[in-house]
Amino acid sequence: MVPLADIQAEVPGFLEILGLGEEPLGMFYTPVEPAAGFSPQSAVLPNVDMEARGEVDWAATFENFSCVVGMIWRARKLGKPAYFDQARFGCLGGAFYLGFLKPQLEYIVRYVSTGIPNVLEGECYLDSPAAVRRFFETLDPRPAPAQFCVFKALSQFAPEETPELVTFFARGEVIAGLNQLATYVTNDFEAVMSPFGAGCGNLVAWPLKYLERGQLKAVLGGWDPSDRRFLKPDEITFTVPWEMFARMVRRYRESFLTKSAWGTVRKKIELSRKTWKET
Repeated sequence: MVPLADIQAEVPGFLEILGLGEEPLGMFYTPVEPAAGFSPQSAVLPNVDMEARGEVDWAATFENFSCVVGMIWRARKLGKPAYFDQARFGCLGGAFYLGFLKPQLEYIVRYVSTGIPNVLEGECYLDSPAAVRRFFETLDPRPAPAQFCVFKALSQFAPEETPELVTFFARGEVIAGLNQLATYVTNDFEAVMSPFGAGCGNLVAWPLKYLERGQLKAVLGGWDPSDRRFLKPDEITFTVPWEMFARMVRRYRESFLTKSAWGTVRKKIELSRKTWKET
């Protein structure tokens, strides 16, 4: 794994040529709780055994609902870490995708699909409970390797810390640059994936799943309608493994980003910034 210190000095120049004013977030697991930052309220995390015995207090569970992407939005705005653990999981979907809960509960299977008549309105993101179960079994998130899952700006990482994943939050023109650069540094013509999933699933579970398969893949996200309120208009996410990010930072100067075509795109990026009053 490439140490953060080896490339940290290159990151500002990389972001400048991309036209991205916001520093990306790194994600890692650690046994050390951040000294400051944002986390959901503590709650009891139910499991399938509790569900089978009818011991889950659903009202209390959803009363403490806090979207992972929403917590990250607060962290982005205020420049502090967002972090989660088995007690501060935010929502049952987040607990699953971040590796704190497995298998997923049948209640959530129904919630994502067709719901429960007279009890729960379904989101209808997949057309049947069977499809949702197959999705959860396919994704099968890695169990959390340490107590805390932390998202924070790359500049906030200590020398002994290294992110597993790096997430950019950007609009189309910047994403175009990242999309092309992902292939440039891997020579993989399918280097960028856009799988189905919740916002935090595409931030964490899917990128880690591809790594588990031995595939260095970038993952587009932000497609989940439930999470769109925590992203800027037209903004999507682009998550890469640390190794891919390190290659991008080390090699961007030799890529198309220094050629005339990208200069044209940069003009559109500046126009977008003015439109959204971000300059």
